[in-house]
Amino acid sequence: MRRLTGGVAKKKKPSAKAVEFQLPIICDADTLRSLVRKKAVRVVDVRKADDYTNEHIPTAVSLPLARILENDAPDKVVEILCELGISDRMPVVVYDDTFGALAARVAWTFQYVGHANTALLEMTFKQWKELGMETEKRPNKYPRASHSLAVNSNIHADAKYVESAKSEPGKLLVDSRERLNFLTEHIPGAKNIPYTMVGANGSILRRAEELKRMIENRGIQNDSEIITYCGSVGTLSGLTYYALKLAGFQNVKLYPKSFKEWKSLGKPKEEFKDANYWDLSAE
Repeated sequence: MRRLTGGVAKKKKPSAKAVEFQLPIICDADTLRSLVRKKAVRVVDVRKADDYTNEHIPTAVSLPLARILENDAPDKVVEILCELGISDRMPVVVYDDTFGALAARVAWTFQYVGHANTALLEMTFKQWKELGMETEKRPNKYPRASHSLAVNSNIHADAKYVESAKSEPGKLLVDSRERLNFLTEHIPGAKNIPYTMVGANGSILRRAEELKRMIENRGIQNDSEIITYCGSVGTLSGLTYYALKLAGFQNVKLYPKSFKEWKSLGKPKEEFKDANYWDLSAE
C-alpha cells in the first residue's frame, strides 16, 4: 500500500467523527447537513468550475468530472484526493446536476483507488436549491492531506476481462444506454437496464426494494457477477453500478472505458436487425 504525503506542512489530526462515520451508498440531505455542521465530511462538487463558482453546497470543493477523466491513473486520482484535503477514512459525499451520473463516475473512481467511505448525495444541486437548502458562493480550499493508494480491482473491468466474462456462466454484462442505442449495437450477451429506469422523482436512485424488484424482473440473479457499461466514459453505467449496489447486489464491476473503447478495439458487436415496437418500448 502506497501513501502520498502532504509535505512538510503539519496537518491537523482528523476528528473521531470524521474517521468513524461510515456513509451509506446514498447520503440523504439531512445527514449531509449534519456532517457539514460538524465539519466531518468533504463535499465534492463535480459540475463545471463556473457552476461551482456561481453557487454550491456549503464547504464543497470543486472537482469537475473532466479533471478526473484526464487524470484517471490511480496515483493521479490519489494525488487529487490529497490536494482536496481528503485523508483515508474521511467521509466524502459527491453531487452533480446531471441526475447523479457524473457524481457516480467520480464516486466510483474514489472507491476504485481505495477511498471506500464515499457516497452519492441523494439529489442533484438543483433539487437541493429547490428545497431551500443552504448554499454559498465562497470557494473552499483545505490543507493538503495524505492518502493511501489501495486499488480495488474487484470493482473494475477492462476490455480483456469483459471479453472473457461475457461467455462465462454466472457473469453478466449490463448495458446502461437507452433502449434504441442498445438495440442498434451492444456487446454480445448484454442485458439492457437503461439509466432512465434507475432514478425517481426527487432522488437520483429509486428505493432499494424497487430497484431490486426491477432488476430481478429482468432475469438478473443476486449471485451473478455483473459488469456495467455505457457509451463512452462510464457515467451512465456508474449510476447503474450504484443502483445495483443499493439493490443488494454484491459482486458488481464497472467497465469505465465502455462501448466506445470496445468498438475502437474492433471487438464483436450484436444488434437486433428486426426490432419491433415492443423491443423499443421494453423498459
